[in-house]
Amino acid sequence: MSYVDGFVVPVPKDKLDAYKKLARKAGKIWMEHGALAYTECVGDDVPTGKRTSFPQSVKLKEGELVVFSWIIFKSRRERDRINRKVMADPRLADMMDPKAMPFDGKRMFFGGFKPIISL
Repeated sequence: MSYVDGFVVPVPKDKLDAYKKLARKAGKIWMEHGALAYTECVGDDVPTGKRTSFPQSVKLKEGELVVFSWIIFKSRRERDRINRKVMADPRLADMMDPKAMPFDGKRMFFGGFKPIISL
């Protein structure tokens, strides 16, 4: 069964186009290195919960959107191999500077997931 990396990021509305440009470039690089799929989604119906929610998880501020993303790999071993190559890819070097990112990377969260059901 496959392996999935998931990400949730707060993106200022006025930087969404810059984020999409960065994500499109990064996604192509992940795919070139072997990822099976790369998806970026912007929140459309993400209400604030009473205890927890997507907006609360990234401490969403006024004027920001929640972006939920995932990358699918053949396996965790492949994910680890591909991510090492992506992180070393010189085409991403300019995007790794936190000051150049179109979002607050300190409020981003992510993790690797092993699917348990796939229909």
